[in-house]
Amino acid sequence: MFYDYHMHSSFSNDSKTDMEDMIKKSIDLGLKEICFTDHVDYDLDADDDWGIDYNKYFDKISFFQNKYSDKISIKQGIEFGLQEQIIDRCSKEANMYPFDFIICSMHAINRSDLYFGNFFKDKTQHEAYEIYFTKLYNIIKNYKDYSVLGHLDLVKRYGNYDKLLDDKLFSDIIEAILKQAIHDGKGIEINTSCYRYNLPDLTPSRYILNMYKDLGGEIITTGSDSHNPSQVSYQFDYIYSYLKDIGFEYVCKFNKMNPEFIKI
Repeated sequence: MFYDYHMHSSFSNDSKTDMEDMIKKSIDLGLKEICFTDHVDYDLDADDDWGIDYNKYFDKISFFQNKYSDKISIKQGIEFGLQEQIIDRCSKEANMYPFDFIICSMHAINRSDLYFGNFFKDKTQHEAYEIYFTKLYNIIKNYKDYSVLGHLDLVKRYGNYDKLLDDKLFSDIIEAILKQAIHDGKGIEINTSCYRYNLPDLTPSRYILNMYKDLGGEIITTGSDSHNPSQVSYQFDYIYSYLKDIGFEYVCKFNKMNPEFIKI
């Protein structure tokens, strides 16, 4: 049984898909449980804030939880796009609402959304990667209201570079990030959006996944980062097999922010 713990709907600015369409597709695929993790990103210079009407969000999830209770389990999650200046705001919201699961991602640096590319213009590729990982580390040293780190090496999606840099160039800061997450009882996700972005490796990379395992990391979720039904649980057959091959015995689902370990 597969668990898709990174899924977007029309509550996210970048999706037009109704929640019910994602749910029906998940049922058709035989998923055991899904978690909606719609976007909340504040203080961006290139776009309006990506906020959510939480009351409508939870009401709709609750409605579908009841409607499809005999077919699939549906959890209440969110994906916070963290920046250093909005840590307090995200912490406040994380504790105001009954989340089952929270993804800590970093989509922007100094208000500049990585998607639009401006962040990369005045930097070498090495500088851009190093700044990204260092900022992420500084965030999780101070922000603790999350379950897993989302697409930990997201910076590789963007920048329009000919090839990716070797993770070993940043091994110290990546190790520090993973050790901090493990120390805080947090996890990471494996995110299959790598296939949509035509990346040459998984997200995070096999190097990072193996480092996390070697450091004693155990909390790992699987997410498609889907924004439409065709992307739900994409390549999960391979992902679950790969995790088992490198020594993970369990994947995690979450209930009221507490991890529950599911045998692979």
